[in-house]
Amino acid sequence: MSTGRPYRRVPAAPSYVARAPRPRPTPPASPPLRKPVFTTVDQLRPQTHGHTLAATVLSARTVLDKPPRARLVECLVGDHTGTVLFTARNQQVDLVKPGTTVIFRNAKIDMFKGTMRLAVDKWGRVEVTEPANFQVKEDNNVSLIEYELVDVVEED
Repeated sequence: MSTGRPYRRVPAAPSYVARAPRPRPTPPASPPLRKPVFTTVDQLRPQTHGHTLAATVLSARTVLDKPPRARLVECLVGDHTGTVLFTARNQQVDLVKPGTTVIFRNAKIDMFKGTMRLAVDKWGRVEVTEPANFQVKEDNNVSLIEYELVDVVEED
């Protein structure tokens, strides 16, 4: 057994010399914003997201109206290629009145009972814009097409 202190002795700290302040690094430049790529209603597919499209609101039907908690309205919206059901929630309800033209940014396709519904969550945006100059094609409602989820088994 050694006798002595269990710790080593640390030499005295060196004296410090004042230096010139270091230049602050410049923050990295943010990438330039990309122009939105608009899609049309007939190009919408199940379980997809990130869509930007302009459409005219044809009709609106209130599903749930409990103002302090939740409001839900189903709207039929369309462009020159077809129509789709849009589910408007809470603050979006005030924007989607029949006859207005809106732009859906970062919209997604939700499936409800096997049919497609357009939805905009907290990461997207619904904007009212000037009236559209296209005629809505009402006979192509993509929300009437029923889809079925099929599991594909790969064989080796």
